[in-house]
Amino acid sequence: MGFSGFDIAIIVLVFLVIILLFKGIKTVPQGYNYTVERFGRYTKTLTPGLNIINPIFERVGAKMNMMEQVLDVPTQEIITRDNAIVGVDGIAFYQILNAAQAAYQVAGLQNAILNLTMTNIRTVMGSMDLDELLSNRDAINERLLRVVDEAAHPWGIKITRVEIKDINPPANLIESMGRQMTAERNKRAQILAAEGLKQSQILEAEGRREAAFRDAEARERSAEAEAKATQVVSEAIAKGDVQALNYFIAQKYTEALTRIGSATNSKIVLMPLEASSLIGTLGGIGEIAKEVFKNDGSTGTQRQTARPPVVRPNDN
Repeated sequence: MGFSGFDIAIIVLVFLVIILLFKGIKTVPQGYNYTVERFGRYTKTLTPGLNIINPIFERVGAKMNMMEQVLDVPTQEIITRDNAIVGVDGIAFYQILNAAQAAYQVAGLQNAILNLTMTNIRTVMGSMDLDELLSNRDAINERLLRVVDEAAHPWGIKITRVEIKDINPPANLIESMGRQMTAERNKRAQILAAEGLKQSQILEAEGRREAAFRDAEARERSAEAEAKATQVVSEAIAKGDVQALNYFIAQKYTEALTRIGSATNSKIVLMPLEASSLIGTLGGIGEIAKEVFKNDGSTGTQRQTARPPVVRPNDN
């Protein structure tokens, strides 16, 4: 049984419909967007999932990755404001937000982002001193992110992060920086030592001042006690009590002999001292004691007074 021309036409037509159906069904994976062009002109964007297009008049234009992507920025030499040549490399993160703009507003999206980032790195870092580059990396990253994101906004992308990975000054400059750091640390150590010495001297001076104040206070109290004793003796003499005067003189003689005898730099003392005067004075002390013991009537018992000792020169 042969096929007629009509049957063959039907079979061909069915076959073409099946082919067109398969060509019109488009499955977009997650994280991607496809642009659709009709006669070469953008018409719509296919989102992830099952989509149908007219395969006769329409076709898929660009397949755009909508996930966040990483772009490595190669090392480049930068001349800083203070004429230091440093090697800088970095990394940029970006994400496509509008597939149509990213596909049709710029040719070679990654290359455009890379050159834009490198140019702005030279501009931003070239306007700073070397010390600022080494100490203000966060500020540099923030400034680069703001400038590059603003420039790439018409392309339908979002620059999420720009990071400077490494800054490499020349070897001779690194050596100079090391010497400078050593000198700065030595300077700080000397300043700390000087501050410590100053504080120690201040504390020592305050200690001496406190000691002098206390010595003066002790001398003042001793002088007051001496004046009080002298006043008491003077009042006793004024009242006709000669024994108090003898006691006062004997006390002074005894204190003077004590200081002379306790001196470490002398063994023999030659001085015009009348022993009889001292003995007489000590006898006055004995009379005072006798007078006191006579006036003590609590027990009614007569006490024996001690014989005044005889003072001999030191044999040593």
